Amino acid sequence: MKKSDIEPFFAVLKAANPTPQTELEYTTVFELLTAVLLSAQATDVGVNKATRKLFPVANTPQAILDLGLEGLESYIKTIGLYRSKAKHLMETCRMLVELHDSKVPDNREALEALPGVGRKTANVVLNVAFGQPTMAVDTHIFRVSNRTGLAPGKNPLEVEKQLLKRVPDDYAVDSHHWLILLGRYVCQARKPRCWECVASPYCDFSPKTPAPTAGKNS
Repeated sequence: MKKSDIEPFFAVLKAANPTPQTELEYTTVFELLTAVLLSAQATDVGVNKATRKLFPVANTPQAILDLGLEGLESYIKTIGLYRSKAKHLMETCRMLVELHDSKVPDNREALEALPGVGRKTANVVLNVAFGQPTMAVDTHIFRVSNRTGLAPGKNPLEVEKQLLKRVPDDYAVDSHHWLILLGRYVCQARKPRCWECVASPYCDFSPKTPAPTAGKNS
């Protein structure tokens, strides 16, 4: 993607969705951290189903600790890898209580020191909760960045670094939401829905997927 195409690429995404939001449901920074931690290799829909039951009962680090490991597992057992996630979340809650006065830290080093919190999770929390222009590169962003030519890279860290260089400042904070939603619903892995994509004119992917003909499934 030419540098001159990057601004209009994001401009049309912003025009279509001026205030993009994460699809994970949360009301506090701790709830966000919990949901993101649980979302690894799981869908946002699946995580939301579990946290709708968990958060009314326990939505603070101490309340999670008070549930105990088995109690926590009973709420999140529908989520993939729930046993290891429960252990990580319990230990994270213990560290938040003991080291951070039960508050979620707003810096990368402290976040990544929490069990189960890697670079991607930290980036989501820093961006969504604290408004920092970080890039949480998941499978959708990795695919969209490479397929469109926006920020090619061989691994998520390469793509992240390219995005930080190439995304204009005016779009930096919301850009990862636009790219995730684009990848999830339009620029899909098996067959990108180019005929529905508002950013298609600025994308390097070729040939574009044509609209399905009448009578055929899209």
